[in-house]
Amino acid sequence: MHGGIRDVKTRRFVSHVEYDDGMSPDRAADTGPPARTGTKPNPSRRSEQSRHAILTAARELVSEVGFAKLTIEAIAARAGVGKQTIYRWWASKGEVVFEAFLALSDPGEGIVLPDTGDVETDLKSLMRETVAEFADPAFEGPIRALNSEIINDPKLAALYHEKMAAPVDEAKKERLRSAQRAGQIAHDIDLDLALELLYAPLYQRWLLRSGPLTPEYADSLVGLTLKALRP
Repeated sequence: MHGGIRDVKTRRFVSHVEYDDGMSPDRAADTGPPARTGTKPNPSRRSEQSRHAILTAARELVSEVGFAKLTIEAIAARAGVGKQTIYRWWASKGEVVFEAFLALSDPGEGIVLPDTGDVETDLKSLMRETVAEFADPAFEGPIRALNSEIINDPKLAALYHEKMAAPVDEAKKERLRSAQRAGQIAHDIDLDLALELLYAPLYQRWLLRSGPLTPEYADSLVGLTLKALRP
């Protein structure tokens, strides 16, 4: 993974999902019959409530039982919907879990990273957030499950890159371009490679459980990377 879930939007994968009408996931999963208000129920609103309930159920269950034991049947039961409702929107449980991730990370359009004018300060803040997320037990299980599915599913890998990794990485590269304009890093560097220099050691340490993930480690990664990127 490229990082950039909480480090861009500071939203946790297992956090509570807010509904436009203030409903909790439990209530959204079981809305009951519409009140007799003299107006017809809104099908699009009901569909959106079902979608929220499904994504919430997927997040909860993948944290509780792991991806391997997760089933569409279990997601449907937790969400209070039929299996066909899920299959109408997603082709596999991997796609459901991915969209649950995407819904909370919300990488969409207009991502802008903080720019204080000091690239070292900004990158350390960014990397500390990323390290904290990767060290969070509540985050680790779901993200490892998603990693495993991405490795084995080329279609999901392509979807992940298009919808999540690419927009987040573009925001990070724009911050590096700002540093180039300020003369803080060299103008001729490959920005994609620069991101790999920064993030690959963190990903390897997390993936292989080869060392602690600490703020000091995050700062060290930034320091070493900037030594390679300075003019």
